[in-house]
Amino acid sequence: MERKENLNNFIVGDLPTLIYIPDFITDSEQAHLLNNIYQAPVSKWKSLKNRRLQNWGGVVHEKGLISQDLPPWLAKITERICEESGLFPSSINHVLINEYLPNQGIMPHQDGPAYYPVVAILSLGSPVVMDFTSHSRLKSCKSTLRENVEDKTSNVGAEAVEGNEGMDNHGPFSILLVPRSLLIFKDDAYSDYLHGIEDSVVHRFDQVVNEIEALSGSSSGQAEVVRIDHAKIVNRNVNRISLTCRLVLKVHKNLFKF
Repeated sequence: MERKENLNNFIVGDLPTLIYIPDFITDSEQAHLLNNIYQAPVSKWKSLKNRRLQNWGGVVHEKGLISQDLPPWLAKITERICEESGLFPSSINHVLINEYLPNQGIMPHQDGPAYYPVVAILSLGSPVVMDFTSHSRLKSCKSTLRENVEDKTSNVGAEAVEGNEGMDNHGPFSILLVPRSLLIFKDDAYSDYLHGIEDSVVHRFDQVVNEIEALSGSSSGQAEVVRIDHAKIVNRNVNRISLTCRLVLKVHKNLFKF
């Protein structure tokens, strides 16, 4: 399916730019990716405190990427993401593959400056809720702005601040990621927010900005969605694998050629 021209149809939420594409890959494509991931040598896995991961494409250094070619099975999917989104200026050259057990998540974080400011995340296995929270520097700016407004409008300060808060688009929000879906974020969603996943086997998705889109796809049947006392719950019964696909603009073939 050609998506480049119709990418706007997949924008979710009120914040630019958050794109959610359900059923980006088929069941057989998911199985093929998982098979290749788990056939990788044990030495390819790096264990962290709360998950393990594989690094493909090379080592991201402070001065750029010490590159290695992506294997064909990864190059195929990254080329498709790049071509169909039209959001990357050149080919995606770095992929982190994270494995999360059902009770594992990741602390709120922001991607480093080495990357071009667009990230594409392909989800496999278990569904999950990803939470976005505004960066601390924005809260600091907002506090300073509030103080300045109150100083300049002593008698109508409350009304002025209320009006300003109406223009604030940096509130927290969440995304429900079901298996085989692709999430792309850039602009404010990339630069002004941290994203993370709660350490829990049960995730609530009452406030996600893409509920209709996530549950309307054919992959939603794998989401183990239940409702308990009016709460919308997703159960993480199996491992989740995510492919975080990014572009490092500065590439070095040899460490000693910096």
